[in-house]
Amino acid sequence: MGLLTKTELHYKDYSWTALAGDNPKISGAPDNTLLNRKEGYEILYFVNKFSETYNFKNKSSAHKVEKMIRNDVPSNIHSQINIKDWIVKNWNNTTFSN
Repeated sequence: MGLLTKTELHYKDYSWTALAGDNPKISGAPDNTLLNRKEGYEILYFVNKFSETYNFKNKSSAHKVEKMIRNDVPSNIHSQINIKDWIVKNWNNTTFSN
């Protein structure tokens, strides 16, 4: 089980319908797959995988990842790996409160 659950995500306007070919139980590390920023399954997986990779223990750090994806990651960055890299590079330049 990940750090956050569906009901614990900060934003509540995600779509939760997996499309044909989308697997809501994706596994593996962030890669060149595109991240749909409005698809709840994808965001939840990405946030939890990022949190696991960087050994986050508190939900506020996971919420920060979610908020960075929504508000700060440039819209021209689409792949999971590039979003991950952007967040890592800019982690200390962005602060959020819960």
